[in-house]
Amino acid sequence: MPKPLTRAEIEKIFEAFSLHDPEPKGELDYVNVFTLLVAVVLSAQATDVGVNKATRALFAIADTPEKMVALGEDAIREHIKTIGLYRNKAKNVFLLSQMLIEKYDGQVPDTREALEALPGVGRKTANVVLNIGFGQPTIAVDTHLFRVGNRTGIAPGKTPLAVELALLKRVPKHYLLHAHHWLILHGRYVCKARKPECYRCIIAEWCRYPAKTAG
Repeated sequence: MPKPLTRAEIEKIFEAFSLHDPEPKGELDYVNVFTLLVAVVLSAQATDVGVNKATRALFAIADTPEKMVALGEDAIREHIKTIGLYRNKAKNVFLLSQMLIEKYDGQVPDTREALEALPGVGRKTANVVLNIGFGQPTIAVDTHLFRVGNRTGIAPGKTPLAVELALLKRVPKHYLLHAHHWLILHGRYVCKARKPECYRCIIAEWCRYPAKTAG
């Protein structure tokens, strides 16, 4: 495991990310906080591109919990059958929509505890919704972010939670809101799992990865 970066080096890294992409955005399509929540639930073990294809028609007819419940689990399943684990996900989307109506008047709650109590919602999903939907400075650690945190030395950790907590401590507060997106996008498109494209990496000079690749 590489030696952790210094605070000064981490500041430089996030300054570079900020200059390169001042307003990073997630790649899931949604029309409101409810459809964001559904999209993130559907994205587990699936690609954002695949989820967006499936939800385009679904969200056109069911963009509220009430409409989703009225649509019914069978119809939800038909809309998302191209996505992995679609049967279980359809059930969770139906049940979480019901729970939102019964407990929150059809509104998506803005606390991690309440979100994690919804069917199909774990810590990572809750963090994404809190960050994108409610503008809270949370970090959702997926495989990309876990890899970048460890490989670069920004936030080494043996578990996703360890990396998340390390990032919350180490990322400068003024960069925390967008840190989640910068790191995920960096892992997805530059710091790839099998062959990182170090030759075009904007943070290569501070990165601790010993096996940097040439162009």
